[in-house]
Amino acid sequence: MNNKYERLKTELETVGNGKMKAFGDSMRPILKSGSLLTFIKSENYQIGDIVFCKVKGRYIDAHKIIKTDTNKGFLIANNHGFENGWTKIIYGKVIQGEFKNEVIYMKMDKD
Repeated sequence: MNNKYERLKTELETVGNGKMKAFGDSMRPILKSGSLLTFIKSENYQIGDIVFCKVKGRYIDAHKIIKTDTNKGFLIANNHGFENGWTKIIYGKVIQGEFKNEVIYMKMDKD
């Protein structure tokens, strides 16, 4: 229960924000492997948001919403077109990514 995903999930549910490092190249060139991501819990998630969610029982730490459906929820995919699947369980979205003390991603909210 004390892994980085459970810790972030708890932080988002209790205080509404949290940080976690994400590894892998599936979100290049937007995010680099080893980026420190800042997440916030939100009322609204939309296409293009990079989210922390659960798809088919597995945590997905930083993939993006590519479609929405009233019944199915959100379709999650990496930045290279690989679809993880549909989910209704989103814990939070990335608002900032930092890599080697440089801000590399910042999401400006409209809501």
